[in-house]
Amino acid sequence: MSGAPSLRGLQAFETAARTGSFVAASEELSITAAAVSQLIRGLEEQVGRKLFHRVHRRVELTEAGIEIYPRLMQAFGELRRISRELAANDPVATLVISVAPSAAIGWLSSLLPKFVREHGWVDIFLRAEEDPVAFDKESIDLRLSYGALNYGDEAEKVEIDAVYPVCSPGYLASHGPIETAARLASHHLVHTDWGPSNAPFPSWLSWFEAMGVAARPHVRRGMTANSSMAALDLARGGLGVALAQGMYCSADVESGRLIVVGDSLKLPSPYCITIPARSRHRAVVSAFKAWFAEECRLCIQSPALPYPES
Repeated sequence: MSGAPSLRGLQAFETAARTGSFVAASEELSITAAAVSQLIRGLEEQVGRKLFHRVHRRVELTEAGIEIYPRLMQAFGELRRISRELAANDPVATLVISVAPSAAIGWLSSLLPKFVREHGWVDIFLRAEEDPVAFDKESIDLRLSYGALNYGDEAEKVEIDAVYPVCSPGYLASHGPIETAARLASHHLVHTDWGPSNAPFPSWLSWFEAMGVAARPHVRRGMTANSSMAALDLARGGLGVALAQGMYCSADVESGRLIVVGDSLKLPSPYCITIPARSRHRAVVSAFKAWFAEECRLCIQSPALPYPES
């Protein structure tokens, strides 16, 4: 190596690695693709190692590139964050929060005004995405996940939720009371299917089995949603009885918009919060984590829900 690598060359490398092409990197850096290529070629000459494989119009990291990319991605990500704060007329704290789509739409989005009232204004980027997430690539500060499978020892347990059979008052008025679990088997059921890439959501068959009821094959029929909040919407609309997590349905049960019509079933895994090492020292992240974990517990432990004792 002759001299220290140029900062501009390192920036071109990080941007191309993150975006996957010299063209995309050139657009972000406001230079030509040829200039990006030249900067990276100069960097490769300085370090004496090839950093990219050119594959058609895209680029892939070599072993040497893979070795240095994570540290550069973290460093330039922090520089981008600082630049955004300095460029603002009234610099404020920023947060990138990642949750599952069901948590982002209609639940966490409705809670965030409370956080702002209690802690002051924060520029929040709310990301709705499935596991696993790329913390450094997307500059994520905090991730709420169901279970710790994708995040190992970094994930901190918040609370174990339960699911509850819920329906609207209008549905009960039209279809009669539901006194027993066996009686529920004959009703319109709303199913939730998170898909093969996610942890399994408790099915109605597993709920009936836990209640000691031999469910008939027709309980597989009915409406199916691929998100928890969509299933709740179907139940709110009077289209059947859904199995809903306490975290999402507690406010509706407290207000009377939904009614619990059977016993609860505890979920097999807890909700977890994961914070990457680069964000743990930030006061705003610590404040949001403490607030968010408490809000999760308040919803799950709502006195309106018959949370299972064991």
